[in-house]
Amino acid sequence: MLKIFNTLTGKKEIFTPMKKNKINLYVCGVTVYDFCHIGHGRTFVAFDMIVRYLRLIGFKVKYVRNITDIDDKIIKKSIEEKIEINTLTDLMIKAMNKDFSLLNILPPDEEPRITDYIDNIINIIKKLIHNKYAYFNQDGDVIFSIDSDPNYGTLSRQSLKYLKSGLRIPINHMKKNPLDFILWKVTNKKEYSWNSPWGRGRPGWHIECTAINNVFFKDCIDIHGGGSDLLFPHHENERSQSKCFNHQAKINFWMHTGIVITKNQKMSKSLKNVYFLKDILKDYDSEILRYFFLATHYRHPIHYCQKNLKQAYISLKYLYTSLHNTHPLDNNQEGMNFELFFYDAMNDDFNTPKVFLIFSQIARKINFFKTQNILKANKLSFRLKKLANFLGLLLKKPQDFLQKKSMLTLDSEKKIELLIERRNIARELKQWKEADKIREELISLDVIVEDFFNQTQWRKK
Repeated sequence: MLKIFNTLTGKKEIFTPMKKNKINLYVCGVTVYDFCHIGHGRTFVAFDMIVRYLRLIGFKVKYVRNITDIDDKIIKKSIEEKIEINTLTDLMIKAMNKDFSLLNILPPDEEPRITDYIDNIINIIKKLIHNKYAYFNQDGDVIFSIDSDPNYGTLSRQSLKYLKSGLRIPINHMKKNPLDFILWKVTNKKEYSWNSPWGRGRPGWHIECTAINNVFFKDCIDIHGGGSDLLFPHHENERSQSKCFNHQAKINFWMHTGIVITKNQKMSKSLKNVYFLKDILKDYDSEILRYFFLATHYRHPIHYCQKNLKQAYISLKYLYTSLHNTHPLDNNQEGMNFELFFYDAMNDDFNTPKVFLIFSQIARKINFFKTQNILKANKLSFRLKKLANFLGLLLKKPQDFLQKKSMLTLDSEKKIELLIERRNIARELKQWKEADKIREELISLDVIVEDFFNQTQWRKK
């Protein structure tokens, strides 16, 4: 029985889809004005894991993740870089897809770009104006009135009387309430705007998700996800305008991933402590980063630092080392209790840290039976690989991962490969003392050398 923590109610609830075996799942996507950072990786790896598991247990999941390709940040960046907006967004989307592919994030079923749905956005705003949920300010912008929604604040569980003017939201005399937000921003810049009944302009950020969910899900969503930083005001605003646009609109579960902390501070571009995925993936195997993300429960804050990345590497290496020199053997019995534990953990709000403990227990048994009962070790190897594959892990050949120099500098890699080449030459010439001397030097570098019939493989200890 699957239980999911619902942000709306603040507790774990038994998950039941609105339609039998079918799930509508929406996750707020990337605003493509820059490269994807560690926070994007954390959120989208988490929801990739969730989608994989939902499909594993028999649900048909329709997964939609939008792309925000028009925004003040995008406009500002295009001006700074002296590059056309479409060129900028296309480049960032290409870079995003590359990063996500390396992290083994499966593509969503639909990935709509907001600029393709301007007409849908305009139609929703028309209805909100007609039903008096929105008004025009002095500049002609269309503004949503939060006072028109008596349930505003329900999702983030905030009382409006404590959201004092100018405390959390800067005072803006162009709004009736400082918490009111823009639905349509009027502008005379043609390259950044579209025609509307209220003049040329562009949509506000919050209205985007409402429009996409109306188009793809007819306002009925089983799970709506995103980072916890989006809870207020973005998701609160989105929920409010969606319910006002369509009183029958329904979102059963709201799910949020925890924040990323670096150097004891929340990751923020204003603090200049943002790390881009493209840079991290130059130094670390992508599977190490995926393991790092899933080693912490998706709802909890995650602490990004070299120490924790190294620990993820050590833990993942332990699993691959247990699989090394085994031949996974399909079976219906060996390790089945571990598989039951796996499902129990995942059904408890996708408890991946507990799952990783189960993986370690299987690996420990494999290592024991390697010298006692290789047939049993092979069967357990099959179970470990099968369960980890469900989460997008242990997909490589053990020797390939263990030989990969993901934690080494380029200079040390070259040194090791040069030493191995010299040792192989010495062995061919039957200079055994020289070969043994080089092997001792490799051991001092924490390198394990394994000689096979036609090749030599190495890995870090």
